[in-house]
Amino acid sequence: MNAIVLRGPGGPEALRYEQIERPVPHRGEVLVRVKAVSVNHLDLWIRSGLAAYGTKYPHILGCDFSGEVFEVAPDVKDFKPGDRIVADPGIRCLKCDYCLEGNNNLCRRMGIIGASCWGGYAEFARVSADNLVPLLPHVSFEEGAAFPLTFLTAWHMLSSRAALKAGETVLIIAGGSGIGVAAVQIAKLFGSTVIATGGGAEKTSRLIGLGADHVIDHRKEDIGRRVMEITAGQGVEVVFEHVGPATFASSLSSLKKGGRLVTCGATTGPEVTFDLRGLFSRQIDIKGSFLGARRELLTVCDLVARGKLKPVIDEVLPLEEAARAHGKMEKSAHFGKIVLVP
Repeated sequence: MNAIVLRGPGGPEALRYEQIERPVPHRGEVLVRVKAVSVNHLDLWIRSGLAAYGTKYPHILGCDFSGEVFEVAPDVKDFKPGDRIVADPGIRCLKCDYCLEGNNNLCRRMGIIGASCWGGYAEFARVSADNLVPLLPHVSFEEGAAFPLTFLTAWHMLSSRAALKAGETVLIIAGGSGIGVAAVQIAKLFGSTVIATGGGAEKTSRLIGLGADHVIDHRKEDIGRRVMEITAGQGVEVVFEHVGPATFASSLSSLKKGGRLVTCGATTGPEVTFDLRGLFSRQIDIKGSFLGARRELLTVCDLVARGKLKPVIDEVLPLEEAARAHGKMEKSAHFGKIVLVP
């Protein structure tokens, strides 16, 4: 089969389009013919060689993919060849206390497809049957590949961790990113007022079209100052943060007293500093968030199927142009998701 193979860390040029042997499904697994796979910041971090992921080479990236079941192991009964599916990116043991309680994104052996094991940057992907979710016929494969990781993460952040309520105001940092466009839609679905940041006139215009009530061009405007102008000096109840040190101080300063900041990422670095006195005197909550539970993914899938949430695709490229896709994402030249098609 053809695949994008990573044989060592590096820049986009480390992504090699090669022919390798097609995998065979083991007990409890299926082989999926990949129809579309999207690019995430996670792919960039793994490709660059961040030690936290312990990548073993050769490696195939890709946590978000959709396709058709091609082959199943003899013990798999819930799926058959030809079934349309999307992959649940989270790998869980399904046996620990967290999994049994339904909080499987806290699993003691939590992993992510494309990081902990080979992913979907290939014509075929081997995956546990427990990681498959049916994809309805009216949802395209490209759309199916564009929502699981980002929409699931954004849903968990806003619904479970921030407990966002109707009537509250939320600041969404980098609203034009894959996770940002998900957060804007989810927050509007909850009945909240959305302030979204974007880089440049095109992105801020598209954010308004997506439903944002107010936009801030973070290339030209001070985020914290503009938030206070928009909210008449009150600040926001919730900040949706995933960028890290480049925006963290502005995110904190944008919160009103008793506000909640929820974060899932660190695209500009892993370390931030802040004054603890402001944290306790303003009674601010800072909440971490990671992926989401299986039940939340099923909720997101249902909302996508019913048209309540809509994956936003920036560009569809052939799989062999994965390096170009990575380069575009590194430059933040995309709005929504970049999708690769084998």
